[in-house]
Amino acid sequence: MSHEHAASGATSALHRAWSRVTGDALVRATVPGLLLVAFGLAVFAGLLDGVQEQDDLTVLDRPLLTWLVEQRGDAATAVLAAITFVTGPTVLPAVVVVACGLWALVRREWWRPLLLAGAMAGSTLLSLAIKGLVARPRPPMETMDVPGAETTASFPSGHTIGTATFLLVAGYLACRRRPTAGRIVTWTLGGAAGVAVVGLSRLYLGYHFLTDVLAAIALAVAITGVVTIVDRWRAWKSARGHAGDLPPDEPLRPVD
Repeated sequence: MSHEHAASGATSALHRAWSRVTGDALVRATVPGLLLVAFGLAVFAGLLDGVQEQDDLTVLDRPLLTWLVEQRGDAATAVLAAITFVTGPTVLPAVVVVACGLWALVRREWWRPLLLAGAMAGSTLLSLAIKGLVARPRPPMETMDVPGAETTASFPSGHTIGTATFLLVAGYLACRRRPTAGRIVTWTLGGAAGVAVVGLSRLYLGYHFLTDVLAAIALAVAITGVVTIVDRWRAWKSARGHAGDLPPDEPLRPVD
């Protein structure tokens, strides 16, 4: 009987602990972001290991690059070159600054524009740091649309991480307060298409390998997770600050 009582007591204790955890509003609010961070970092770690060991998906890098180079045509090259220019380090930062500034002025708010600008700055710094640490060489110059146009390290793709971070974070922030089905579907499909086109442009023009692009997307997912955690933590903290104004039986809701 003593064993049964001990087992029952342990089960009850675990149940109470689990109830406290799942009942915590902050934990529930941040779980989606934590899952995004974990997923993004896990995928990135797997790709990085493959790059360092020259196995797994890296076996597709050169065959895919060679095939895409062989498919080049003047019209497609011109379009994708324009896309890669717009999403590069010259134009995209200016677009972000203008977009965040207009957002703050028109909507008369600072939090969401600040989150977007911070995510973009963070993605740039993270990309540069990893490029320096991994130091993966670019594809051969003869495969590049403009030989020698890219001189930094290859892993991860800077264009892709910038575009993916911009679209994913902007989509989250746009849908956060008014999560209608139409808005979520539009941002999801539009964001996926935008990231895919930019990633394709980097491969088609011969500036990156497939694993460079996939690693950049994985990092952007993790960054979006961090933004989600920070945003929901702020909402939870704001809700706690207003808790004293609520009637005793009124549930606590995040305040955006």
